[in-house]
Amino acid sequence: MSDSRGLRAFHNARLKKQRKTFNAADAFARAQTSHQRGLVSDAQALCREILQMVPRHFHALQLLAVTEYQNGRNDEADRLLQQALGIEPHSVAALSNRGVVLHELKRFEEALACYDRALAVQPDCAEALSNGANALAQLERFEEAVARYDKALAVRPGYAEAYSNRANALYHLRRYDEALANCDRALALKPSDADALSNRGNALTQLRRFDDALASYDKALAINPRLSTAWVGRGNVLLNLNRYAEAFAAYQKALEAKPDNLNAMSQLAHFHERQGRIDEAIACYDRALAIKPDFADAISNKIFTLDFAAGVGIEEQQAARKDWWRQIGAKIAATSSYRHDNDPDSARRIVLGYVSADFRRHSAAAAFRPVLQNHDKTRFEIVCYSCSVAQDEKTEDFRRIADRWVDASQWPDRVLADRVHADKVDILVDLSGHSAGHRLGTFARKPAPVQVTAWGHATGTGLPAIDYLFCDPVTMPPSVRHLFAEKLYDLPCIITTEPPPVGLRPGDPPVLANGYVTFGVFNRMAKVSDDAVAVWARILDRLPRSRLLMKDGALNEESLRVVLRERFAAHGVSPDRIDFLGYTPREEHLAAFGNVDICLDPFPQNGGVSTWEALHMGVPVVAKLGNVPVSRSSGAILSSLGMSDWVAGNADEYVSIAVARAAMPEELKKLRHALATTIATSASGNGVLYTRAVEQGYRAMWEEYCRNRQTSG
Repeated sequence: MSDSRGLRAFHNARLKKQRKTFNAADAFARAQTSHQRGLVSDAQALCREILQMVPRHFHALQLLAVTEYQNGRNDEADRLLQQALGIEPHSVAALSNRGVVLHELKRFEEALACYDRALAVQPDCAEALSNGANALAQLERFEEAVARYDKALAVRPGYAEAYSNRANALYHLRRYDEALANCDRALALKPSDADALSNRGNALTQLRRFDDALASYDKALAINPRLSTAWVGRGNVLLNLNRYAEAFAAYQKALEAKPDNLNAMSQLAHFHERQGRIDEAIACYDRALAIKPDFADAISNKIFTLDFAAGVGIEEQQAARKDWWRQIGAKIAATSSYRHDNDPDSARRIVLGYVSADFRRHSAAAAFRPVLQNHDKTRFEIVCYSCSVAQDEKTEDFRRIADRWVDASQWPDRVLADRVHADKVDILVDLSGHSAGHRLGTFARKPAPVQVTAWGHATGTGLPAIDYLFCDPVTMPPSVRHLFAEKLYDLPCIITTEPPPVGLRPGDPPVLANGYVTFGVFNRMAKVSDDAVAVWARILDRLPRSRLLMKDGALNEESLRVVLRERFAAHGVSPDRIDFLGYTPREEHLAAFGNVDICLDPFPQNGGVSTWEALHMGVPVVAKLGNVPVSRSSGAILSSLGMSDWVAGNADEYVSIAVARAAMPEELKKLRHALATTIATSASGNGVLYTRAVEQGYRAMWEEYCRNRQTSG
C-alpha cells in the first residue's frame, strides 16, 4: 500500500510540473490549425492533451466536441458540450453547437431550447435564428419556422441556407410558389447548393412541372450523389409519370444514402401499392411508423392501402383511422375552438362547402360531379374549395357549377379552416377521405357546424369532428355501423357517376362477332390481388377460347405487363390470352368497353366508378361480396339496379356466374342495350334522383343541428 501511495504521489508531482511548463494556448492554436487543414485526428489528440493538463479548458472541450460531431459520435459530442457549458453557460457558440448536435440526435425540443438560450444572449445571431427555425420545422411548427427564418434573413440578407430552408417550411405550408421563389433566391446566392436544388424540385413537383423538377433533382445529385432527399423527390416525379422501374431505383438510392429516411420508406410503400404488392407496402409503412408513430402521411397512406389488403377486417381498418385521430387529429382539434353563429333556421337555404383536390380529370370527380351539377340552387348554395394546383377543362366545369369558387391549393389547413368559418358554411363536405390531397387537418378543426364525408374515399375517416358518412345498406350493413366514428346516412347507393358523353352508346357484345367471350378488367392494377388472379384464371381455364383485356394507365409500363403475365402464367394461363391497354382519354377509355363482353370485378377492393362505367357502356359486371366496405361497393351498385344475381358470395359462385353468363350471348345482347334505361330510371344512377336523395340527407342533418342548438341554447 505504501508503494502504491508513493507512485501516485510521484505521478501527481510530475503532472504538476508538466502543467507549469505546458503552453495550453500554443497547443490549442496547433489544434485549430490541424482542424482547419482537415487533420481531425491530430486536432483531437491535441485537444485531449490539453484537457489532460487543463481539464476545464473551454475551447478544447468545444473543439473536441465539434470533431466528435464530424465523426458521427453525437452522444459524445453532446457530453463534451455539456461540460463546456458548465464552464461558460452563456457561450453563444457552445449553445448553438449543442443545438446542432441535439438536432442530429432528433432531440428537437432540446435543440430549440439551446438556440433560444443563445438568442437570449445574442438576439441577432443569424445562425442561432436559422438553426432554431430548422428545429421548429422538424417539430412541424412551420409558421413559426418561417417567422424565425425571416428574422435570420433580416440580420443576414445573403444567407443562402436560410432561404433554402425557408423554402422547405413554405413547402409544408403548401405555399409552393413562394417556396420556389425562395429556392431561386438561395441559388442566386449559392448556385451549387444541392439542398436548395432538391427543395426547388419538391416545389416544382407540387406545381406539376415534372420536367423542370427532374432537371432540378438531377443538378442536385450531380453535386451530391448521396443526397437522399433528392433521390426521394426524383422517385416521386417518376412515379407520377408511371415510370415505375426508375422510381423504384430512385427510392432504393435514397435508402442506401440514408437508411432512416422516412419519406423514402413511405414513398417506397406507395410504389409497392401502385404495383399491387400490398403486403410489401404495408410493411414499409409499418417500418416508417415504428420510427415516427405520428407520421401523418404514412398513417393516411397506410389507411388507404389497408383497403386493398386481403384478410384485413373492418375492425382493423377502422382502428387505423382512429389512430390517425389519436396521433394527428386530436392534437389539431385541441388548438382550435370555432364558435358557430350560423343562422339556425332549419328551412333556409343551406350553404354547402365541398373540399377536394380532385375538381379535375379524376375518377373521384366523376362520382361527385353529378351531385354538384344537379343541386337545387334555390335551396342550396354551393362553395367549392379547390385544393390542387392541377387544373383542366373539368376544373372549368366545376367553376361554372359553383356559386363561389375558392382556390385553396396553396393554403395550409388552418388558413382553409379560417376561410370556411368566415364563409359561414353550414355543411362542410369532405370528398377525399384519406386519399391523396385530403384536408382532414381542416376538418379536425371543425370550422363548420355540420361536417360530412362522401364519395371520394367514403369508407370512414375516424374523425369524431366529422358528423356523417354517406353510405348504403349493402356497403355498410347494420352489424358494422357501430365501428365508425361518424353517423351513417343511407343513400340509394354509396356512389354514382356521370353518364357517358352523348352519342357514345354501346353496340352488340363482341362475342357475337368473335365467337368467344372477352372478359375485361378496367380497374387500377393495385386492386388486382393474388386471390382475384387465381379466380380469373379458373374462369379462363373453364372457357379455353375466352380472352382477358386489362386496361389501366399504369399498364403503359411494360414491366408491369410482364409481372401480370407471370402472375397468370403461374396459374396456367398462356400470356397470349391476355391483352393490355394503357392510358387513354376518357371517351376512348369508355369506347374500349366495346371490346368487352363481361367485366370481372376485383377483390378484396371492388371497383366503384369503373363498375359504373362498365354498366353505362352496357357491360355487366361479376362481383364478389366481401366483409369490408370496399369489398361490397360493386355489390351495392349492382343490387341498386336489380342485378343482385351478378353478385357472388364466394369464389366458386363468382366462377359459376361468369362461366354461365358467358354462355348466353343473346342475353348479353339484351342486357347491353337495356342497361342505359335501367340506370337512367334508377335512384342510384339517375343524377337528378340521386341528388334529391343527397339533398334530403343534408336537410335532415341541418334540421337536427338546428334542433340541438335550440335545445342547448
